Amino acid sequence: METIKYKKDKQEFVTELRSAVKKYFENTGLGKHGNVEILVKTLIMMLVYFVPYGLMLSGVVTSIFPVLICWAVMGLGMSGIGLVTMHDANHGSFSNRAWVNKLFGNSLYLLGGFPANWRYQHNTLHHGYTNIEGHDEDIAHGGFLRFSPHKPLKSIHKYQYIYALFFYGLMTISWVTAKDFKQLRRYKKNGAILNGSGNYNILFVYLILSKIIYYTVFLALPLLLVPLAWYWILLGFFIMHYTSGLVLSTIFQSAHVVPTSDFPLPDNNNELNNNWAVHQLYTTSDFSPKSLFFSWLIGGLNYQVVHHLFPNISHVHYRKIAPIVQATAKKYGLPYYVNRSFFKAVNEHINMLKTLGRIKADRKVVLSA
Repeated sequence: METIKYKKDKQEFVTELRSAVKKYFENTGLGKHGNVEILVKTLIMMLVYFVPYGLMLSGVVTSIFPVLICWAVMGLGMSGIGLVTMHDANHGSFSNRAWVNKLFGNSLYLLGGFPANWRYQHNTLHHGYTNIEGHDEDIAHGGFLRFSPHKPLKSIHKYQYIYALFFYGLMTISWVTAKDFKQLRRYKKNGAILNGSGNYNILFVYLILSKIIYYTVFLALPLLLVPLAWYWILLGFFIMHYTSGLVLSTIFQSAHVVPTSDFPLPDNNNELNNNWAVHQLYTTSDFSPKSLFFSWLIGGLNYQVVHHLFPNISHVHYRKIAPIVQATAKKYGLPYYVNRSFFKAVNEHINMLKTLGRIKADRKVVLSA
């Protein structure tokens, strides 16, 4: 994979923005990492995940419908752990202690994922090359989904706005089956460094062991201990992952694949038309900024613009930082895209899927200003 270069222009915007955010923390006396709030949220999400699990395995809940409800609630707990805890920790913003970030970053194992893969895909590829074809794997889905105008247009894409949400629910099911193995093999082939030593043999052993433990705890034990037919347990396991996958995919895609999103390509010198920070403004959108509870629930990731500009700052600060970013962007004539609600963002995402299902390319969604 070739390294894409960003222009060095508009440094005044970057310098002023960083200075303003730094001043915010100095004036408030707060640290940029998580605080008591993130610990409380983590505890709540862990309880949402493990209490239903315990109720099933202990025999407190035994009939079909309540068991399936437990699995669905576990799915919400899964997405909550991913959004509130794992995400901050793997960005190094959960705590100012590296070992704490590593510990809570490994909560991804509880969701069936593999932290080393996730960090490279998300931190390096998605944040480093947001919405850039051939680099950002978040827009590089299978042939039946087209998230970039630079992907080949197929006749089936005309209907993707109808079926896309169904496939979103399969995201974490993909984690626990084939995706991690395919990713690890691909990253090895590309020479990516996923751990300090770059030893893929060790990573492969960790991956195998993590999947064995995960399936033992979250599938084998329920099959053995919950007094229902095996197919009800498999259905519940599927419901858990489908619930989590739908929540996670919809939240992230509604911030990057919407009509305001840019999908730029580098020029012949492999350089983009903007610097990295400005690129984030053109490729990212916030949503539902006035809903405090919703923001609390999804780990502040309705403020995706702030997160992309300051991934090393915990999400507990995003609501206060967002007006600073918005005002600075406005001063320099730069965009700050916001959808007033989550439902509006999802609707815009569906509209974008319609557009991408009909056209080969459109200047508005291809070129940066």
